[in-house]
Amino acid sequence: MAVAVFLRSKAPPEAARLLPESDGILYINLKPIRVFLHKSLRSPDRVPDYQQFVNATGIDWERDLDKVAIALHRMPDPNGPNGPVAYSMVLEGRLTGARLNSWLAANAASRENYVGHTIYNIPSDGRTVRVTQIGYDMMAISNTPTAEQIHSIIDRHRTAALPFAGSSLLSRHYHDVPLLSIAWGVGQIGLPFSESGAIKILGFSLPLEDHSTIIASLTPTLPLAGSLRIRVEEIAPSDDVAASQAASLATLVTISRGFTVPLASNPANNGLRQLLKTAEVTQQHDRVIVTATLSPSALSSAIQDSSPASPPTSGPLQ
Repeated sequence: MAVAVFLRSKAPPEAARLLPESDGILYINLKPIRVFLHKSLRSPDRVPDYQQFVNATGIDWERDLDKVAIALHRMPDPNGPNGPVAYSMVLEGRLTGARLNSWLAANAASRENYVGHTIYNIPSDGRTVRVTQIGYDMMAISNTPTAEQIHSIIDRHRTAALPFAGSSLLSRHYHDVPLLSIAWGVGQIGLPFSESGAIKILGFSLPLEDHSTIIASLTPTLPLAGSLRIRVEEIAPSDDVAASQAASLATLVTISRGFTVPLASNPANNGLRQLLKTAEVTQQHDRVIVTATLSPSALSSAIQDSSPASPPTSGPLQ
């Protein structure tokens, strides 16, 4: 029993183990984030369509969603309905009930029964979003061109008790994720931020290719009420390439610090200054590592500033 408990402690979270094969994986545990930000995070205003969804289902993503695991799938045609990236995700939280099923049935264009699970096919912006309940507190959602990925999630749910089940990407890189990380990503996680083959963050083009293998994490410092440590690690093709990219990133950090000096004083700008001030770039053989520290107020400002003014009607069901 002790060995089983130890193995489970080293295993990836269950929601991440259910994801299909993909180019990148993102995972967020919202429970500790809510605790971390409870004093500085304010509730966003709800648009009427989203309020109607809450009234119809009784589900509020901001309150009821606890864990999110997302698989990123690179699309062969970046100009297609999915754009450059499609997704498959597993949501964990208080997400069950007849009211949710009624809403899904009312909005679905068709249904599919797969090994005892009803998959609702919901049209959205020229593509099909597939949604199914896979457990008492779990939902699976995918907007990939075929049903293969959501079928895979359902199949993996049967073997979820195996602590090291999961995709090949998770098997290769989860051991690189720092212990106690409340949010992390592995693989080609630059995909959502890529533009013309480059990764852009906060308007800056990083000296990284969008298909670079990256391990990123967000870990609380001790004590928990302190700050968050951001760590981004890239696996470069060689030691020489890593050295070149580390030098370029260090220069970019220095330049960015200068750009933030004349910015007005507000929580978002102050958080950006703090992030850049604590940023460090190092190289370890073929790996480039960037670390920085973020305060709770800076993180809450970043989350709220990046939130859309008009959230979608059904949250992740897009």
